[in-house]
Amino acid sequence: MAYRPSGPFNVPMVLFVPTETMAKGVIKKTYPAEGSTFFGRFRTFGGTERVVNDVLVLDDTGTVETWYRSDITPDCRITIGGKPYEIIGTPENIEMRNQFLVFRVRAYRGGA
Repeated sequence: MAYRPSGPFNVPMVLFVPTETMAKGVIKKTYPAEGSTFFGRFRTFGGTERVVNDVLVLDDTGTVETWYRSDITPDCRITIGGKPYEIIGTPENIEMRNQFLVFRVRAYRGGA
């Protein structure tokens, strides 16, 4: 039985593919100001709870289903509704058919 998405791909998302540069022996990733738009399905389940230093932390996580794109890698970031997300782990090419892609994301919070 072939995989079928659980709903329509109607959520617009923007993909940002980084470029890597070497500066003083350190690889630095730079994300472009403009990205490419694609559509997918975005689902959240209230986030993921974990304990860090005896404090309960709630990570804003979700799952994205979309058409297969070879340029979506773990290094990329996406925005959904203007909110930036980073990809957790490696995107899964469903049944290795190059038709559908599923991956987990976590809200990206920059800072020092």
